[in-house]
Amino acid sequence: MQSGYLPETIDRAQADVLPGLVVLQFGTDWCGYCRAAEPHIERALAGVDGLTRILIEDGKGRPLGRSYRVKLWPTLVFLVDGAEVARVVRPWSADDLAPAVSVLQERAAQAERG
Repeated sequence: MQSGYLPETIDRAQADVLPGLVVLQFGTDWCGYCRAAEPHIERALAGVDGLTRILIEDGKGRPLGRSYRVKLWPTLVFLVDGAEVARVVRPWSADDLAPAVSVLQERAAQAERG
């Protein structure tokens, strides 16, 4: 299981140039929805090779979450080389994440092929 959500350690400009496959997961440790979704998120992302997952503590006035227009937790923003390719808000099962994971893997394969 991932360690808890951490205060913002990157800004939007840095997020926009993150290399490879990245999931930005916005939420808080005290959020019931976030805690309930965690095992499903872990299960859905477990098979993605080379994935970097960043848990970002979100809240009112936090610039990174606002730049991605996060309104509900958890919100997962899927990036390939800094570009958003999918988004999932409040997943209730691993199946809710499957389409986004597929898009992430497809885009990664396209990038490898050039």
